[in-house]
Amino acid sequence: MYKELLDLNHIPQHIAIIMDGNGRWAKAKGKLRGEGHMAGAQALHDLMITVCNLGVKYLTVYAFSTENWRRPDDEVNGLMKLLFKKLDIDIFMDNDIRFCVIGDTARLPKDVQERMNYCISRSANNQRGTLTVALSYSSKWEITEATKKIAKQVKEGLLDVEDITDETIDKSLNTSFMPDPDLLIRTGGEVRLSNYLLWQCAYTELYFCDTFWPDFDEEELCKAIYDYQQRERRFGKTSEQVTDHSENHINDEYK
Repeated sequence: MYKELLDLNHIPQHIAIIMDGNGRWAKAKGKLRGEGHMAGAQALHDLMITVCNLGVKYLTVYAFSTENWRRPDDEVNGLMKLLFKKLDIDIFMDNDIRFCVIGDTARLPKDVQERMNYCISRSANNQRGTLTVALSYSSKWEITEATKKIAKQVKEGLLDVEDITDETIDKSLNTSFMPDPDLLIRTGGEVRLSNYLLWQCAYTELYFCDTFWPDFDEEELCKAIYDYQQRERRFGKTSEQVTDHSENHINDEYK
């Protein structure tokens, strides 16, 4: 239904998603939490294809936060094993999708790091779309690391303090290779950003829904995009100043 209502000339170029509700989905069905994560992984696979078919160029998903390391060891270990299993290069090569990762990946198990780096390297020239997975990620961690990079440049005399701008920070973040999200979706009924892409989402349109992540399908995605298309993105301007409602706020380097 909602897919038929979409303006295909006004599709967001970058969608970020907080994939929430795997555990609660499993509990509601009398299943183990691990089964919820497995269903969530399949939902991501299916949605990745749907997103590309709609013409979205960047999909960034919050898979595992730095805070998630505090979860019970058996759940964390299960998530790492699932991640290793689902990192299948054929998925990306068959669909011409580039695979990227942001986060403190040094904390991940060695076998996961090796398979992750292999997928990143093999898919680097794919052009249909980009799937970025936030692993061992938090926005506070990312901004702290960016600050360290900039401070080091200043200390080494490569950068003057007065020359530090928003663009300087943009280029120092993990996400420097892609534009800021146009639309951020959070599933599962929670209404917060949970330390995810805080800098990048300064002017991102936010969409929250009660649907648990494993049930978030094409219809749910199109509903979110349709809602996005009904909004006026002003970026600090007045309504009178906004003349192009299809503005996607992407720098020329990303076009």
